[in-house]
Amino acid sequence: MKYRTPAAPQQLLDEAQRLQGRRLQDLVAADDARVQALSLSQDGWHADFSKERLSVAAWLSLLQHAEDANLPAWIRALFAGEKINLSEARPALHTALRQTGDAPVVVDGHDVLPVIRSTQQRMRALTDSVRGGSRTGCTGQAFTDIVHLGIGGSDLGPRLVCDALAATPATDTPRMHFVSNVDPAPLTRALQGLAPARTLFVVTSKTFTTLETITNAHAARAWLNAALPQDDVSPHFVAATANVNAAVAFGIARDDVLPLWDWVGGRYSLWSAAGLAIPLALGWPAFAALLAGAARMDAHFRSAPLATNLPVLAGVVGYWNARVLNHRQRVVVPYAQRLAALPAYLQQLVLESNGKSVTRDGEPVAGPTAPAVWGATGTDSQHAFFQWLHQGTDEVPVEFVVPLRATHPLGQRVAQLVANALAQAQALLEGRADDALREELAPRLSGAALDAAIAARRCSGNRPSTTLLLPRLDAVELGALLAFYEHRTFVEATLFGINAFDQWGVELGKQLAAPMAAALLGEAPLPPGTDASTRALFAIAQRALYEPGAP
Repeated sequence: MKYRTPAAPQQLLDEAQRLQGRRLQDLVAADDARVQALSLSQDGWHADFSKERLSVAAWLSLLQHAEDANLPAWIRALFAGEKINLSEARPALHTALRQTGDAPVVVDGHDVLPVIRSTQQRMRALTDSVRGGSRTGCTGQAFTDIVHLGIGGSDLGPRLVCDALAATPATDTPRMHFVSNVDPAPLTRALQGLAPARTLFVVTSKTFTTLETITNAHAARAWLNAALPQDDVSPHFVAATANVNAAVAFGIARDDVLPLWDWVGGRYSLWSAAGLAIPLALGWPAFAALLAGAARMDAHFRSAPLATNLPVLAGVVGYWNARVLNHRQRVVVPYAQRLAALPAYLQQLVLESNGKSVTRDGEPVAGPTAPAVWGATGTDSQHAFFQWLHQGTDEVPVEFVVPLRATHPLGQRVAQLVANALAQAQALLEGRADDALREELAPRLSGAALDAAIAARRCSGNRPSTTLLLPRLDAVELGALLAFYEHRTFVEATLFGINAFDQWGVELGKQLAAPMAAALLGEAPLPPGTDASTRALFAIAQRALYEPGAP
């Protein structure tokens, strides 16, 4: 296994230079074969990269660059369980969680597949008992509501899946509620109107020390203790954690603690017991279908040649935009309200994975890595930031994610939704030319007024985008979509030469927050060496917190 990552080859830089000043619309119009060459259909999906600021020559050079960066070997290493998380000397085996069949997955000489299957059996048994009503609270009543306590990867993935696949109308019970923030308001709102005797809490924390999650868990236990006659409220808690003893010490029965493992990072963990909320909310068959969809994408990523490998193609385009064209933003717009949580999920997946400035061996990277990722659903976003996309001064690649069928049959509203997605990609490409505007406005305006009206309405076009069409939005296709984004992120990390599976930058703020909180509570002084700005802000905050009338 070679860890080399070559710098962007000169032919890529030269091709980017040749593309400067070329309009995307002209590139599309000039080459009848371009759309076919820069598109891929796979398992009912269709990805169109032909509206990106990309030539076929650059496309081919990018694929060669991926070969030179040893991407095929890195893909093999990922699935083989090699310790590709170099800074922590760990494998990244989220793919094993959705593996079909019983082929061994060996970590440090031990096959981990049996413990995965055992945990899945426990998850299914717990799911069936809660949804079937045989698992009850301390007063013997079945659960009508479940509150999931977790943050980051222990929240974003399960929340996205539950939102995307929830029944409409909501006929399934129990009802699922998600609380992540340590701010008291979300938990207070989630508990409002719930019956303590019929509420189950799922505490998800890999270490069982995550400040936000454990603080909320203590508040939840206090809420139960204040309302229920029994002293032991442990039947109202289950947990997913790698720190079983800490969960038991908190008061959760050992049999109700499901394991997590250090070879699965938080942002890749929805496939594990960290995703327990998914089968609890949707039923085990939905979770199994989600795993199957992800496994299908895994098989494609693992076996398809680079030139017909969907995550690879998306990844090399992402690398091209970030490293070669120096785009520092990437906007993701899902045209399905059920995917409203997708941009937030991708923010963690992409930016926690690839927001790095050093290579695997600790050297400074040779150029930009992950751009900022953000977005919102269409058509809502069209009435918000699309003005900026069309007429602003920044060129930002846009990613349209369009399920062609969701839960509703084809009708006027569904047709309008899909049409808006296709039309926005076309509008970004073509814009509105002055000649067309002049013809439209000339019957009622002339002279300087006409010129001003044209200038105000002009859309330059020439803005890049990718369109990803999904055949439908169900558990299988959603599983494939999330696995696609995981693998695409890994491809980009490989080309950047960075480790996608550590997140040391996340820890610094956490370490500083604990003594800050103790100081605000009067339990300890501010640590020596705290900077002047932070000391001044602390003093203002402390006065406000303790002034008369403060809660």
